[in-house]
Amino acid sequence: MYRVSSFVPRFARALLGGAALATLWVNLSPATYYDSIEWRIADLDLPSWVATLPISLTPMSIIANGLMTLFLFFIGKELWEAMTLERGALKGRQALLPAGLTFGGLLGAALTWIVVGSLIETAEEAGLATGWQVPLGTDVVLCFLVGRQVFGPGHPALHLLLLLAIATDILALLLMGLTHPDVSLRLLWLILPLVASVTTWAMFGRRPPPGAPERQKRLGQHLLPYVIAGVLSWIGVAASGLPPVLGLLPVIPAIAHAERSFGLFAEVEELLHDPLNRLSHALIWPLTGVLFLFGLTRGGVEISAFAPTTVTTLAALWLGRPFGMLVLGLGLAAILGLRLPPGITLRDIIRIAVIVAMGFTVPVLSLETSLPGGAMEEAARLGLALSLLAGPIALVLHRPRAPGNSA
Repeated sequence: MYRVSSFVPRFARALLGGAALATLWVNLSPATYYDSIEWRIADLDLPSWVATLPISLTPMSIIANGLMTLFLFFIGKELWEAMTLERGALKGRQALLPAGLTFGGLLGAALTWIVVGSLIETAEEAGLATGWQVPLGTDVVLCFLVGRQVFGPGHPALHLLLLLAIATDILALLLMGLTHPDVSLRLLWLILPLVASVTTWAMFGRRPPPGAPERQKRLGQHLLPYVIAGVLSWIGVAASGLPPVLGLLPVIPAIAHAERSFGLFAEVEELLHDPLNRLSHALIWPLTGVLFLFGLTRGGVEISAFAPTTVTTLAALWLGRPFGMLVLGLGLAAILGLRLPPGITLRDIIRIAVIVAMGFTVPVLSLETSLPGGAMEEAARLGLALSLLAGPIALVLHRPRAPGNSA
């Protein structure tokens, strides 16, 4: 099996380092912490056809809605390659089992949040099903960090785990944007990313025909047209009312790319020089800093914030997601007569379900728009932080393979 690049663990360490520093800061001096991350750099009062409410630029909003867009581009590129390129992991019937596991996890987490939240009062300001979007996402880099310890760097279950984590996070953000009751979707703005992507693909990203002049071949290798298309795409997605962090995803198919997939975050892709991989490689070191800053501005956990919402969050992630994955994913496999991917056992699927019970990056992004705020939001953040204990649990449950035995 191919090996995953070493930068993914670096991402995880940067994220955890930022969150640890933020947690220490917010518990020692909460006033200075919140004053720092919520400092108003500027207030933008844009026309109503661009934004229905004034926009305040703060360190927290710039990192979450701006810089984290680069991270979603980074993982979205991997998912798109898996779905479309030759030897991609999600082509044809290969996509059915991961799709069942992904949708089962989303459904299980949402339903458990609703049921548990209806049984215990989470907050006076919360209505029925308030915040069900919070537990939908997981955490790609932290899941990988734990998965590599559980399965080893070359195990096929590690790559299935990455597929599920990436697909879950992107779908969670889409559902958050489409279902948020206070967002007035101005979907006509989505014409902008569509036009930018199609135009860029037609002029630069499309594979030149055989015998094309060298100048035409070199034209598609320039990165500037793709960067401009990305900026236009981000503006259109943000103005439409969808989460701005998804703003670069529409332009991914328009970028000239390799002909085949080498696997998620494959080490060998560091040797490729097509525009899509060059853009991805250029983001590796900046994203290390971005994830640290995200942990610093969004990962501060107040230890005293424990409340019923904390229990609801943990129930959705630790019970709802694994149960939904196993019931719907394995049920679909049984109904359709699907076999597990080569090298993956039922025990591996169970271990994957335990690992993706962690939820941090994307769920933290959804707190501000999915919950009323204040104590309920901080209680949910504490629940997300506690959900990371699923990682050590997965390591404890893991038993090293005896020589000659398969996992």
